[in-house]
Amino acid sequence: MKTTSLIEASALHTHYGASHILRGIDFTVGKGQTIGLMGRNGMGKSTLLKSLMGIVKPSGGKVRVKGHDMTGAPTFEIARQGLAYVPEGRGIFGNLSVRENLQMSARAGTQGQRDWTYERVLDTFPRLAERLNHGGQQLSGGEQQMLTIGRALMTNPDLLILDEATEGLAPLIAREIWRICGLIRESGISSIIVDKNWKHVTQITDRNVILVKGEVVFEGSSAQLHAQPELLEQYLGV
Repeated sequence: MKTTSLIEASALHTHYGASHILRGIDFTVGKGQTIGLMGRNGMGKSTLLKSLMGIVKPSGGKVRVKGHDMTGAPTFEIARQGLAYVPEGRGIFGNLSVRENLQMSARAGTQGQRDWTYERVLDTFPRLAERLNHGGQQLSGGEQQMLTIGRALMTNPDLLILDEATEGLAPLIAREIWRICGLIRESGISSIIVDKNWKHVTQITDRNVILVKGEVVFEGSSAQLHAQPELLEQYLGV
């Protein structure tokens, strides 16, 4: 089945026990697109990402990756389709060095591409190049975020998912992360970015989706969102 979409979720429902979190969500990511996923805390953003990645099994609906039905598939099988996930909390291996964290994830992409080499990642993240022998637990929060993104890029993904891209980071480090997000977009990798800073998100996204209580209440371009400040106030509290 030929498709220009990397991910297509349709009528997606997800429960945590008796709690109904996602309520019939339709969500797509096309090749080369950068999507902003927004909403207040507890509105279902992370649950949607985890449902796409197979970390949480949907209770209804479909998740297709590159046209293949991957609903409820194991996470490793979904990752093999070219998806890389940077979770909230980062998930680095604290007992491994920066070098080891990067090298252990190195592999060719789904088309055999090796655009993101070890050297390119270090050129992109010069802070990491200065800390190659440091253990993951010795890094600052910003450095850990850089390491997690660098490790994801070492898999040469078709889609990079960033959950809370700059959460808790100092402004200077956050600006560096946004610069890197722009480089990722320019490289042709699709991405889904979750972050509370809608101004930075909308500077680099092609399309934005706002969730409220597990439902999509807005989907459109950055220009369309900026033209409706009442939506920003109502749904994002700005």
